[in-house]
Amino acid sequence: MIIQPKTRGFICTTAHPAGCAKQIEKQIEFVKAQKKFKGPTNVLVIGSSTGYGLASRIAAAFGAGANTIGVFFDRAAEGQRTATAGWYNSAAFEQQAAQQGLKSFSIVGDAFSEHIKAKTIDLIKAELGTVDLVIYSVASPRRTHPVTGETFSSVIKPIGAAYTNKTLNFHSGEVSLTSIEPAIDEEVRQTIAVMGGEDWGMWMQELSAAGALTKDATTVAYSYIGPEITHPIYRDGTIGKAKNDLEQTAIKLNNLLQPTGGRAFVSVNKALVTQSSSAIPVVPLYISALYKVMKEKGLHENCIEQMYRLFSEHLYSEDVAGVDGSCLIRIDDWEMREDVQTEVMKRWEELNTDNASTLSDLAGYRQDFFQLFGFHMDGVDYEADTEPEVDILNRV
Repeated sequence: MIIQPKTRGFICTTAHPAGCAKQIEKQIEFVKAQKKFKGPTNVLVIGSSTGYGLASRIAAAFGAGANTIGVFFDRAAEGQRTATAGWYNSAAFEQQAAQQGLKSFSIVGDAFSEHIKAKTIDLIKAELGTVDLVIYSVASPRRTHPVTGETFSSVIKPIGAAYTNKTLNFHSGEVSLTSIEPAIDEEVRQTIAVMGGEDWGMWMQELSAAGALTKDATTVAYSYIGPEITHPIYRDGTIGKAKNDLEQTAIKLNNLLQPTGGRAFVSVNKALVTQSSSAIPVVPLYISALYKVMKEKGLHENCIEQMYRLFSEHLYSEDVAGVDGSCLIRIDDWEMREDVQTEVMKRWEELNTDNASTLSDLAGYRQDFFQLFGFHMDGVDYEADTEPEVDILNRV
């Protein structure tokens, strides 16, 4: 079939297997061109098929030669419906890992469930013995609690008062005002249940109890802080409450792991185009302006550059630079530089529909969005008849 992008709001409902494979190849080529680092040996990535989780798996495997297990919830192709981008990404990763002689396995299922936790632990013990790094990078709008059976749904809302500011329709280029009503207490509770640290803590407790962790195991989850312009909808909103919970979980896990030499961190990353960030009002316009400024200053990074820097300069450097007492690693340092933020905020005040393509990197945002789904990649024939059904090697 001829596979073309079909969009619905902030998601693309199709994905291209050859384009996704090209994207994986590009990320691997970047890592292989960098200096190798002495890093982890056996890595579990929970939420490994897109974004920072995928980049983490690539950085560990091709930067340090690590064996990896990826856990993700993605859909295979069916009839005229393509697979999800995460499925194609994982298939391409497994193929590349096999060619490099790296041991890797993929588990497809609900990471929140006890079944997938138990299946993952069994696989670790059978194939790797233990893991010395656990990456937690799950992004889901819903979660069913494995004990109580309650299903929670997350929302992206401010807390306390409605929030009004500029936002961007990156498809049309229209800049408009958006207003978001505040969350009620129940929505805050459910968002924390989905996006907070409880499930990360459950994973680590169960891995530890099963003897699936090395004594000096490291675990990392991902977060974002950002500038004041995004705080009402992000850091001070429902998502921010969940991230606060995640960071508190890091402190608890660090206390759990530290006696045997283990560590727990939250890495605060740069704002990037992801399926999740595209859904947050205000954020796409901020990212577009940020991209323009950071590219002009030669500071721009995508997921893979961020994760390579996290691994090589922080987690596996002689000292974990940039970590404060709250278990945070700040690799958003370039984004948050004073000169960068001053220029972004100056442009923010001026941005409108007429100048969005010149004051911000609207074209770059669009390209990155479509590349998430395997489109707009150089070297891919999008008019070619393409087989949508792709197997994932070593899928357990």
